[in-house]
Amino acid sequence: MAEKGVVLLDFWVSMFGQRCRIALAEEGGEYEYREENVVDHKSPLLLEMNPIHKKIPVLIHDGKPVCESLIIVQYIDKVWTNNPLLPSDPFELAKARF
Repeated sequence: MAEKGVVLLDFWVSMFGQRCRIALAEEGGEYEYREENVVDHKSPLLLEMNPIHKKIPVLIHDGKPVCESLIIVQYIDKVWTNNPLLPSDPFELAKARF
């Protein structure tokens, strides 16, 4: 199931998903938000895109999954470079992560 465009699989209460939603809003990119019920039932799309950990958030960009919230934010910085959210210097990036 190849998804075109940008799709964010998330759960509304997830603070990690909130990080991704804020990054997408800051960059101004259009995306489709899909609510995942991770407590009762995980969707086949989530299990296909993140088969190892089966966790949210997952950003699907033209059928390619990007997992883990901080990796998603770094991916957004590389794809949409309107205004970088994280510093490019490795030391400054490490300080910003904490």
